[in-house]
Amino acid sequence: MSRDAVIVSTARTPIGKAFRGAFNATHPQVMGSHVVKHAVERAGIEPGEIEDVVFGCGVAEGPAGFNIARASAIRAGVPVTAGGMVVSRHCASGLQAIAVAARMVAMEGT
Repeated sequence: MSRDAVIVSTARTPIGKAFRGAFNATHPQVMGSHVVKHAVERAGIEPGEIEDVVFGCGVAEGPAGFNIARASAIRAGVPVTAGGMVVSRHCASGLQAIAVAARMVAMEGT
């Protein structure tokens, strides 16, 4: 039996000009931690309730490599007991991350 998966909050990094934009020198963990922090606050949950973090990342290499989802979550105050997963599908990364996370929630315990 599957459970319903619902979206309780959202957050994302800003979109800018890749190599000339205002955020081009900002480390991906800094931006990612803001995403996690604000999504958690908007959801009204405690960081300790989080079991896993799923990030969509179009280019998961360089400073955004090495599991940017988990590194950003830890920087945002999520306990080290939480896992992290990066989905890299270029333009479809965010949408695919939502689908993966929903499937994980819906199929938990089966």
